[in-house]
Formats: sequence, structure tokens, C-alpha cells
Amino acid sequence: MKKILVTGGLGFIGSNFILFLLKNNPKIKITNVDACLTGSNIKNLKELKNYKKYQFVKANINNQKKINELVSKNDVVINFAAESHVDRSISNPKPFIDSNINGVYSILEAIRKYDKKLVQISTDEVYGSLKKSSAKENFPLNPSSPYSSSKASADLLAKSYHITYGLDVRITRCTNNYGLRQFSEKLIPKVIINAMNNKPIPVYGNGKNVRDWLYVIDHCSAIQKVMIKGKAGEIYNISGNNEINNNTIIKTILKYMNKPTSLMKYVKDRPGHDFRYSLDSKKIKKELKWEPKYNFEEGIKETILWYVNNKN
Repeated sequence: MKKILVTGGLGFIGSNFILFLLKNNPKIKITNVDACLTGSNIKNLKELKNYKKYQFVKANINNQKKINELVSKNDVVINFAAESHVDRSISNPKPFIDSNINGVYSILEAIRKYDKKLVQISTDEVYGSLKKSSAKENFPLNPSSPYSSSKASADLLAKSYHITYGLDVRITRCTNNYGLRQFSEKLIPKVIINAMNNKPIPVYGNGKNVRDWLYVIDHCSAIQKVMIKGKAGEIYNISGNNEINNNTIIKTILKYMNKPTSLMKYVKDRPGHDFRYSLDSKKIKKELKWEPKYNFEEGIKETILWYVNNKN
């Protein structure tokens, strides 16, 4: 596995994955295809500008001809390309259908044509809101937003290509990522950036919504495990063992930044706001011997430091 095609590699997780992979696998070559839409940032990989084993191609994954060309030249596809902001999916679902469903279809058709491997990056949101339990890989899908519904649809489509055509398709579902290079619309970077500028920090509803928080580098190491040691047709949940509510997240960040909690401003809850997501990731730990290395305290300190040092 020497040639890897990463789709959506200018985004938060994709760019971190590319840097992680090149750092730990010096013999591989990576092609990154990205449409440079919302969430993409060319600066995320500026250090690779003249790196010979990295190539950037500006293109949309819905461009079947281009995707076919790129897939034919690589051994495996890691698909990060997705519209991922829940609020925007509520106000305008169409881009999410275009990217998260139709785009995945284009990739699947390409890997079917050239018999390649695909790792489809999904989300814990496909399982919907959970009161007490943690979702295992065979848990019923129950998405709430247009975003999570589009990701669930893509998962089902990808799984069907394995069952119907015998393709090597692997799916990962992760909990909330945080870390370096995250798009500013997301909760943690928004809190850090607003706190740096002493601006109000909006908190949806009562702030008690719970998420499991996974440091992006731990996520990257899990994806690498799935890519190398995972099995065709399998789904792997990836969690960070850090279930924390939004109030605690925000207060923790403000504490480390020496900012007052008076910056927190409670606002009307958004439509379809799931209360809690939770994943059971025993499968990847047992079968692929993966464990997260970062606890939340370590990860959030590194994240805050990065945003402070990259505020311009």
C-alpha cells in the first residue's frame, strides 16, 4: 500500500491524517483531492507545498471522470470529503446530499471500476441521540439531522457495494473530534477564538448536551489501523473515552485561558439538537489493538496553545 488517495484532505481531520501518515510512513505517496469548499483550508497543509511525496488536486468528488482518473492511480481511498456542520444542514440540506451521498456514490463507482479499497469516514451521529447506552457497530441507525441522515445514507450505500460487488469497503464511525486545524464554526475552536477576543460564547439550550471527545491524532492512528489491519465490509467505532457536556467543555477552556465564565451566553436551542452521543469502541480495541493515547486535559491544552499561536 504505497499510493493513497485522500479526499477532503484540506479539512480538519483530513489534513491531520495526511500529516500523521507522512510522518509515520515515509515511503508512501499521498494524493489529496479537495474542492476547496466550506471547511477546507489550503493553509492546513502549507508545509507540504514542495514535498515530493504529496500532490494536491483541486476537484470535486462528484466529478466522476476526475475521480476515476485519481482512483485508478492509487491503492486505497480514504474519504473525508463531506459537508459536516449540523446547523448549515438544517438551513440548507442540499449541499449535504450532493457531497455526502452523491459524492460517495462517485467514489464507490470508481473503486468498483478499478477494484480498489475504500475507508469511508463516518460519524457517531448516525446512531442518533442515546439516553444511557453506548452504540455498538450493529446498533440501529437513527439520525436526526439532514447532516447525520446523509452520512447514514452513505454508510448504507458503501456497505451495499461490499455485499453486492464484493468490494473492500471499511467504515469508521468516530465521536466528536477536536484538535489542531479545526474549522472555526465548531464548538471548541469557536470557544477558544471568542475567548481570545473576549467575545460572548453562545451555548445552545442549557448546555447539558453530552458528547464523547476524541483528540484528532488518536483518530488518525485509528484510521491507519483500519486501513492496514481492518477487514473488508466491517464497521469500526472510534471513541475517546471522554464523555463531557458542553458546559464543562466551555468552562474548562475558559479556566485554562484565564477567562471569566461570564462570557458564556445561553441561546435558544437549535432544532433537532441530539442530547447525547456515545460509542462502544471495544471492537477496534480488541481486534486491531488500538487505544487512544491522549486524555482530554492533554489534548485541550495542546489545542488551545495551537490556536493562540496561530491566531492570525
